[in-house]
Amino acid sequence: MRTRKTIYILSLFSLMTSTITAQQDSTKKTSAFTYEASYVGDVVNNLSGGIQKGSNYMGMVHVGLGFDTEKAKWWKGGEFYANFMNTHGDEASANLIGDMQVASNIEAGNLSVLYELWYKQMLGKLNITLGLQDMNTNYAVCENGGLFLNSSFGVHTVMSNNIPLPIFPITALGIDVMWKFSDYSDWRIALFDGTPNSRNPYNTNWIIGKEDGYLLVSEYHLHKSLLKGQAACYKLGGYYHQHNATNINYHENCGVYLIASQNLTTKLAVFSQVGFSPKSSNNHNHFYSLGVNYNGFCKKRANDAMGLAVAYFGIDDALIKHETAIELTYKFQLNEHLYIQPDIQYIINP
Repeated sequence: MRTRKTIYILSLFSLMTSTITAQQDSTKKTSAFTYEASYVGDVVNNLSGGIQKGSNYMGMVHVGLGFDTEKAKWWKGGEFYANFMNTHGDEASANLIGDMQVASNIEAGNLSVLYELWYKQMLGKLNITLGLQDMNTNYAVCENGGLFLNSSFGVHTVMSNNIPLPIFPITALGIDVMWKFSDYSDWRIALFDGTPNSRNPYNTNWIIGKEDGYLLVSEYHLHKSLLKGQAACYKLGGYYHQHNATNINYHENCGVYLIASQNLTTKLAVFSQVGFSPKSSNNHNHFYSLGVNYNGFCKKRANDAMGLAVAYFGIDDALIKHETAIELTYKFQLNEHLYIQPDIQYIINP
């Protein structure tokens, strides 16, 4: 029987981000408009294994515009938001590393798109959002996992590698409803177009066809801590994807996932993600992650953060049983708008 030799990859990332948000002078009339812009640049060096050794660069620009209807004295609880995105540069996972989980969460090639365009209305305990949305803003997101650069610490790979999702870099039309039960619990449910169109060059030509199907996703959130006085969030989610296209082998897919984030102290937090989908429809059918974050090593570096995490992507294959990424990262917060983040990843079976 053939066996596949395990390949080890060491990747070094250097990340710089600048975020600028329009500030309002408290002595003046509050504006209904908000503005924000950010730039992220990744320098990637593959030191060993994978497709080939080498270095490349990739970047991402976001420009956002918000409008608050209440501040404009129109009506209460309304918000419009538009977000434009550009990605550029090389693709490290596609051309150097060869991993399925994607080592950099900004890898998308050269792309310019309308990323978000939605309207949100708050009605008592209900929040309803309608329009072009990124599912990962509200679903399958682990806040403590956001420190890490590997894409699997965002949407776990059982979802992102098995069904077309309205996430980076191509979003889709949808409606999202959040019902806040109490200060410590809420429930969300969303319905999206089932096939985000990557051939739509600027994501402005929205056509919802019969063959697109739909994606239904739902989550329950519990913000109660196992430790008194410490922050925590536990999420139980599920999804169902239906597709009508005739050129695929199956027309239905589904899965469940659990996300847990728990602060052990004010500085130390742990998190985990678990996801499952049926073997009958998915070769990539289970995912586990575990991580730890430490924030603020001293008073002078109070906004710095360090993290160590492992992501295990299970594969139902005779030769390869998993792809595992181990990531160590440190975020140096230089000022309010700028940080540098060295990052080392060790990837098994890319």
